[in-house]
Amino acid sequence: MAQSQVPVGASGADEAHISAHWKEEEYYDPPKQFVEQANLNDPRVAEKFGEKNFPKCYEEYADMLTWFERWHTVLDSSEPPFWKWFVGGKLNVCYNCVDRHLAKYKNKAALIFVPEPEEDSIVAITYQELYNRVNEVAAMLREFAGLKAGDRVTIHMPMIPELPITMLACARLGVVHSVVFGGFSGEACGLRAADSGSKVLIYADSYYRSGKLIDHKMLSEIAVQTAEREGQAIEKVLIWRRFPGKFNSASPMVQGRDYFVDEALKMFRGRKIDPVHMDSLAPLFLMYTSGTTGKPKGCQHSSGGYLAYAAGTSRYIQDIHPTDVYWCMADIGWITGHSYIVYGPLALAATSVIFEGVPNFPDAGRPWRIAERLDVNIFHTSPTAVRMLRKAGPDEPKKYHYHFKHMTTVGEPIEPEVWRWYYSEVGKREAVIVDTWWQTETGGFLCSTKPALDPMKPGSAGPGVPGIYPVILDEMAKEIPAGAGRAGNICIRNPWPGIMQTIWGDPQRFVRQYYQKYCKNPESKDWRDWPYFAGDGALLAKDGYFRILGRVDDVINVAGHRLGTKEIESACLTVAEVAEAAVVPVVDEIKGRMPEVYIALKPGTSTPPGEVRDKVVHTIETMIGKIARPKTVRIVPDMPKTRSGKIMRRVLAAISNNMNTGDITTLANPDIVEQIRVAVQGEGPVATREGPEDVKTFGSVE
Repeated sequence: MAQSQVPVGASGADEAHISAHWKEEEYYDPPKQFVEQANLNDPRVAEKFGEKNFPKCYEEYADMLTWFERWHTVLDSSEPPFWKWFVGGKLNVCYNCVDRHLAKYKNKAALIFVPEPEEDSIVAITYQELYNRVNEVAAMLREFAGLKAGDRVTIHMPMIPELPITMLACARLGVVHSVVFGGFSGEACGLRAADSGSKVLIYADSYYRSGKLIDHKMLSEIAVQTAEREGQAIEKVLIWRRFPGKFNSASPMVQGRDYFVDEALKMFRGRKIDPVHMDSLAPLFLMYTSGTTGKPKGCQHSSGGYLAYAAGTSRYIQDIHPTDVYWCMADIGWITGHSYIVYGPLALAATSVIFEGVPNFPDAGRPWRIAERLDVNIFHTSPTAVRMLRKAGPDEPKKYHYHFKHMTTVGEPIEPEVWRWYYSEVGKREAVIVDTWWQTETGGFLCSTKPALDPMKPGSAGPGVPGIYPVILDEMAKEIPAGAGRAGNICIRNPWPGIMQTIWGDPQRFVRQYYQKYCKNPESKDWRDWPYFAGDGALLAKDGYFRILGRVDDVINVAGHRLGTKEIESACLTVAEVAEAAVVPVVDEIKGRMPEVYIALKPGTSTPPGEVRDKVVHTIETMIGKIARPKTVRIVPDMPKTRSGKIMRRVLAAISNNMNTGDITTLANPDIVEQIRVAVQGEGPVATREGPEDVKTFGSVE
């Protein structure tokens, strides 16, 4: 068992380290049949992608693509930390994802769209049909909307196939797209449009969510007003209709500004647009981070380096073959959807599934029915969704005859107890699991087991993926060695092709946020002097596996001990009755801050609430120690969640500290907030005061 750090110094505690009490878990070996068919089964991969061969090792990823002109320099590090990959190369991302597959795969499904209404027909779009549709949309964007290479366009759309078609059409023209998650507000879209300088917005009129047809076009009015308030005029709003010819919105079309895409496309039927030869360094897209405080950051990703990294990690870590049916249950509005629904899989000629709905509607068996019907063999989702499905239908997977060879978890650390359910029940002990760690900024996976080569360990992401050299540093920039039992800040010592190029319009912020903390010499041109600071806490075991503890911001300082909330939540989830857990800081007069635990129970639980609370407290004290004893354990009917299913701990922290909960309009279940508030604070007026900064912003980043 890893021990917390011994207190040092006059203050009685060393603030450089997060206390860690994780016990090491057992190993699971990949199945023989998986190893035999894996894309990456060469045990020499660590040597091939080792530091001696860096950066030349990444030519292997770039060679997975088709280039109009080959690069002359793999990595130009002359202006650190603004790394330039495959300099001199020219390519087109759309060509690589669509055109080049036609000779061999034109009649194979590129995308399979599964509408939320189960009675609606599933739609398969072949590579040939995708090619035709993308060309027509590209012609429309160029000649009707007036967009050209280098322009930006903001896309606020749900999970319908027209979203990746629009993205690929932009890429064909060299237009930089900025996709906003469909569950975000119109104001969030408008702010992003203004920051990027977009003159065109692309929307959908409506989409299905939990059985309801949602009016989405109405958000465009708020987006336009917000952008104009920020000084950015919107010239055109293009509206995709969920059902062509039928308008499902109460928001009227504004003459001279709003246009239906299906009507505009009539002028461009059968049109073909040559893919623009783009420099490898040309930006492909902006992806804005979604924090609830501060100005959103527009992470700018390149064309050549990003696509090479998305393709390489899709092949080697996701093990995607052209013959696979691959389903990533994320939303395309997040970086996971960009890299591992659209660009990575399509670059490999895969079949990628797009699902409009939520995983537990109309019931928790829906994902497994889809997997069975489509014969999905690679499944990719988040720990949030796994916990949700485990809570709503723990026995559902065994009712359906699907067989996964490979499963991914992404977006946050997965608790060992939840991992084991995912492996045994969802994967039927037949699939390998890769527990991936990466970020919006990184473009692709940073840590993961190599699925055919490394054993799996519940709760641990694994080593750095090929070509990535992670390190854990303390606040004094000293390396914390493997097996030390102390947590610190995980950093990446080297550049890689998928790393963002900069923050759009704010290069100083880019340097300050990601490189300044551990830069050894600001004058140095040597990449070794510029480690990337990820902002996540982590622990490195003796075996070289990293265990991610969550955001450094999501740490509760209890009497000088810095406790990672993910560790406490993981302990809660080992209690048989607990389906979900969230831990937040609450102000305490003696200790400064204490953890407060919120739990939701599994359906049908008959154990008395008091007994469940006692079990939770006892488990935390046993697994972590009395220092982590919660001030209160609160049982709630459900957690406040975003539309992507993440628990909004900021809202719970506000309730626990009698603070204003802030904007909750983007929650999937805003009604639950008042239920929890009344249960915690009692009947009475809603709190309006602001609280301490560490509580106010706790867990605020998606």
